[in-house]
Amino acid sequence: MSVKRRDLVAYLEQKGFYLLREGGNHSIYTDGTRVVPVKRHDQMDRITANEICKQAGIPKKF
Repeated sequence: MSVKRRDLVAYLEQKGFYLLREGGNHSIYTDGTRVVPVKRHDQMDRITANEICKQAGIPKKF
């Protein structure tokens, strides 16, 4: 099962994260304390999406 990037970004933003900057292949999101890179692919594996949530310190959703 794959997860749409926009769904992951919306979940991060709902939890207080915002776009810090655009990197070479990733968008960098932060909540002021933690910094999380998000790939710029339309879809990603749900395991990858949940790992990003884990890095962000928020509950897994996908």
